[in-house]
Amino acid sequence: MWVWYSLAHLVIWLYTEGMNDRVFRALADPTRRQILELLRAGPLPAGKIAVHFPASQPTISRHLQVLKQAGLVRDERRGQYILYHLNTTVLQGWLQWVWERWGGTGNTCAHITAPEPRCGRG
Repeated sequence: MWVWYSLAHLVIWLYTEGMNDRVFRALADPTRRQILELLRAGPLPAGKIAVHFPASQPTISRHLQVLKQAGLVRDERRGQYILYHLNTTVLQGWLQWVWERWGGTGNTCAHITAPEPRCGRG
């Protein structure tokens, strides 16, 4: 029984650590952080995201793929478009993980709420 319990915890730890590595890598890039900021206002297709950056649309699509692999963004096909949504569930789980490790003993993120969307770049 102990072996199964340990194996289950190892699998969960490996999954969580892998997920966290992908999230850290995704958030390390300023362009990807700006994409997440844009998606706070609501879902957007890649073309509407791309107009906010000097990079080409294929480059933005690669950034979106990295964000998707990290679980920070999900996509939804609507007709000929793919809309990208901010996945707050993964972001909240990641923030909880960070807070538990570096925020202090016994702390939770239950009191943290998402900030109100901002207009413009201010």
